[in-house]
Amino acid sequence: MVKSVDAQEDQALYRHPYPSPGLAAEYPFVTYDHRRIDDTTMRQRSEVFQASANRRRSVRMFSSHPVPLDLIESAVATASTAPSGAHKQPWTFVAVSDPALKSKIRKLAEGEEHENYRKNRMNAEWREALAPLGTDHHKEFLEIAPWLVVLFAQRYEVLDDGSTRKNYYVKESVGMAAGLFVAAIHEMGLATLPHTPSPMAFLRTVLNRPNQERPFVMFPVGHPLPGTRVPDLARKPLDEVLVVADRD
Repeated sequence: MVKSVDAQEDQALYRHPYPSPGLAAEYPFVTYDHRRIDDTTMRQRSEVFQASANRRRSVRMFSSHPVPLDLIESAVATASTAPSGAHKQPWTFVAVSDPALKSKIRKLAEGEEHENYRKNRMNAEWREALAPLGTDHHKEFLEIAPWLVVLFAQRYEVLDDGSTRKNYYVKESVGMAAGLFVAAIHEMGLATLPHTPSPMAFLRTVLNRPNQERPFVMFPVGHPLPGTRVPDLARKPLDEVLVVADRD
């Protein structure tokens, strides 16, 4: 641990500190529990996490080996730490392990994907982009993976009296929760695949979700099948994805 920068000097830089006295008097606030770490340790931790994240791959061949429910619960709890517009937390994760229900979801998903791939509902440019991945309308993993976790976006919330209130930045908020879910699954040693059959309104019907929810993405979760192969792809280098605006 290192000593923090002189708090008084930094505080003086703010003409409009947050929270204002009036805001703090009206709503509860607590001191952020932050432990400052020296630069060397931060770099070490960053390198470890980056190396782990770089090993993450989307998997399409899963083992049927069971995965305990508490691991799914832990991943969802981690995902739910994501920031969200006005702290509305506009997401619902629905976990499915029942074989009959997974089979029904697979059948409906493959029906939509058959239209996409075999009936030319996907345009030529899209099909060309997907060609190196070799994906098609067969989605056996939806039945074989021990868990399907469907993430729903809540367009609005319904209060106890039946009235509704708008949620804000729903897609952005749910997208960040999805990313944290993927990271949590990977860090615990499992694999997943963000699967988005299009359209996927059938998921709301099959899983009996309320009108304010819309399916955002579906994650098969489990152990990868031993010997699973994935496309030999490279990620963009840093200089293609990062621009430091104040440097030439």
